[in-house]
Amino acid sequence: MLHSIKVSRTARYYTLGPEDGAVAEVWFVLHGYGQLASTFISAFTAVDDGTRLVVAPEALNRFYLTGVDTPAADRAVGATWMTREDRANEIDDYVAYLDAVADDVCSRLQAHRWPNRVIVLGFSQGTATAARWASAGRIRPTELVLWGGALPPELLARGHPSHERQLLPYFVVGSRDKFVNAERLAEEEQRMRDAGTAYRLLRYDGGHSIPSQALATLARTIASREA
Repeated sequence: MLHSIKVSRTARYYTLGPEDGAVAEVWFVLHGYGQLASTFISAFTAVDDGTRLVVAPEALNRFYLTGVDTPAADRAVGATWMTREDRANEIDDYVAYLDAVADDVCSRLQAHRWPNRVIVLGFSQGTATAARWASAGRIRPTELVLWGGALPPELLARGHPSHERQLLPYFVVGSRDKFVNAERLAEEEQRMRDAGTAYRLLRYDGGHSIPSQALATLARTIASREA
């Protein structure tokens, strides 16, 4: 017989940028499969202009990226937001965890102010995590960015809470992204049109990565919009 219990554990997140009154935007950036937040956040130095606070939570499930033939001390480590195993609880757990991260960040900024613009960005596997958090968590982002990934199917269902929150995501896709090729992108766009989900598509010349120039373009696009 299956039994489930709640436990508490230690999680970590990294920040880049100011944590004072200079903060005009907060970016929560969620890494992809097999990445760690400590290295993922380095991609965002391109938008570290002294007014943006970038927050990179690390997924709770870490693992070795190479097999047991390599000594443990030499194996690279990555993290994943979830697998198909115990799926519903994994999603609930990471939504609650990300809410806790946002609460902790908010407490640091409370003496100043919580910025009017809050961006949630997910990369690759992190796109589904970002979309679910924006839909089911306590956070109310002004912008949702799905980079190199797609909306989870359940968020496109009619009557899903994501429609009530009027999420209008940016989809950012590289011209040579091996996971989101032209055929896959066309399918995703049709899926969203069929569901009546509005979106904004940004393309850049590159593969499955976050180039600094494309990121800077996204940041300018977001900054030009009225919060």
